[in-house]
Amino acid sequence: MAPARGRRTLTLPTGTEDLLRDLAPRVLATLVRRYGDFDSAEDAVQEAMVAAAGRWPRQGIPEKPQAWLLQSATRRMIDQWRSDRSRRAREEVALRGEPVPVEVPAEDDTLALLVMCCHPSLTPASAIPLTLRAVGGLTTAEIARAFLVPEPTMGQRISRAKGRIRSSGARFALPGADDLAERLRSVLRVLYLIFNEGYASSVGPDLHRVDLSEEAIRLARMLRQARPDDSEVSGLLALMLLVDARRPARTTVAGDIVPLPEQDRSLWDRDRITEGLALVAEATRNGRSGEYVLQAAIAAVHDQASAAHATDWPQILALYGLLEELTNSPVVRLNRAVAAAMVHGPVAGLQMLEALDGSLADHYRLDSVRAHLLEMDGRPEAAAELYVRAAVRATNLAERRYLTAQAARLHEASRSA
Repeated sequence: MAPARGRRTLTLPTGTEDLLRDLAPRVLATLVRRYGDFDSAEDAVQEAMVAAAGRWPRQGIPEKPQAWLLQSATRRMIDQWRSDRSRRAREEVALRGEPVPVEVPAEDDTLALLVMCCHPSLTPASAIPLTLRAVGGLTTAEIARAFLVPEPTMGQRISRAKGRIRSSGARFALPGADDLAERLRSVLRVLYLIFNEGYASSVGPDLHRVDLSEEAIRLARMLRQARPDDSEVSGLLALMLLVDARRPARTTVAGDIVPLPEQDRSLWDRDRITEGLALVAEATRNGRSGEYVLQAAIAAVHDQASAAHATDWPQILALYGLLEELTNSPVVRLNRAVAAAMVHGPVAGLQMLEALDGSLADHYRLDSVRAHLLEMDGRPEAAAELYVRAAVRATNLAERRYLTAQAARLHEASRSA
């Protein structure tokens, strides 16, 4: 049995925890490439990280910390094989193979590890926790808390994900040039979903789960280091930065939602906005924009407006039109309806929503957007009823409180009229 994986909960000097989190996927990737055993490699790396967390604060960080961890983890893998008689053949292979390494490999296998965790055979529900565990360095307990499920349930989900990858016969290596672009789309999708869950939690009492959104940004930065010329990678990182920059103004001290038009823009993170805008400019230089670049461009228009009334809604509407053509997504169509209402009036937006009554019939956001546009059109009673219905369907408690408050406000206004 591997020890409890608690390295991120230990008290460490400033910088040491960040170093461990940065090195963990590199060491794990090297071991998986060398020995082809994901489970044993992960257990060994976790043991090595626990050892480092206990030793480095007392003895100091080694001159070559990655080599230290790689050597420690490799020794633990061999010890683990020796202790399991049923794995004698693999022990012999390991002992005949590469010696315990002192120097780290010249190549960084982190991208290959990330691609493997986002294997096409996995659903997002499996790929997301596996990625957070293997590449992000979160413990099973932390991932379980983030998604509000029991730790054993999340542990089983991660184990099944690793088993599915193993049974697929996937080799630990980057796919060929012809397949890499398709596999990268899966990686980008997983990182996008991780960020969204952190920025607008689907369940629970809080709107944000900062650990998830920050982890998605960190992994996107890592991916961009490996793929600096990929415009969609840059676009995804830009989107995350530009959207997350508004987080300080999205809720009150009590945790209540503040809608975008009412936010105090002086609270927005200007450093992230500056970085995001530079990435958007870089990603659009080639003249071809994918879905993440287009979403980042929309976020950039919002972030560049000095006030809500200064937002360039015609440009946003045009960008959503391009995004809808590219993705054919009903959620994109929903957002485009809001932009159309801001440009052409609420009736235009309401007419566009009619086409979504089938694909988004059970989604609370369709009700909330329709309620907003009905209020814009001077129909507060109808809007209030839809806000109530949206609140009932919302699974995040902060959003439910906001929608309920909107309905109460309109009912009160109707009684006072």
